[in-house]
Amino acid sequence: MKTIKNGLDKILEIFCIAIMGIMTILVSWQVFTRYFLNNPSAKTEVLSQYLFVWLVMYGAAYVFGKRDHMAIVFIKDKFKGNMRVAADILSEIVIAVFAVGVMIYGGFISLGSQMGQTDAALQIPMGVIYSAIAFSGVCIIFYCIYNIKETLDQRNAGVKEAI
Repeated sequence: MKTIKNGLDKILEIFCIAIMGIMTILVSWQVFTRYFLNNPSAKTEVLSQYLFVWLVMYGAAYVFGKRDHMAIVFIKDKFKGNMRVAADILSEIVIAVFAVGVMIYGGFISLGSQMGQTDAALQIPMGVIYSAIAFSGVCIIFYCIYNIKETLDQRNAGVKEAI
């Protein structure tokens, strides 16, 4: 499972870096065409907006997988031992329920309903843009399962050391 996580981390990392690089080029081109040629490109503007949405969605999944996301831990820090493990697992389960209900289910509903509508500037199906919601939800579910497994493994290792 660790190998899959490392592979997914690497894929999301490379994807986010590539998106950021492409966005930098697109926005620079947009500024150049707008201010120097007085003829802004609508395609680069729309594409950079969609890429930004993808960057946020895939970046959020990546940061969640690294456990570098913002967390409010003042309540969880009050617990010790098994109660803290239970709080960690409950937190992961709540996030997983959100990811399944909103991101995966809602993302696939949006993806399916928007696949017939095309973007005016790029002429691509809007469902392609919405696919980032569902896919990042799938990544977050994987990371939730992985995090729960890691929490339990750490707890079990701690129990063995105590014996």
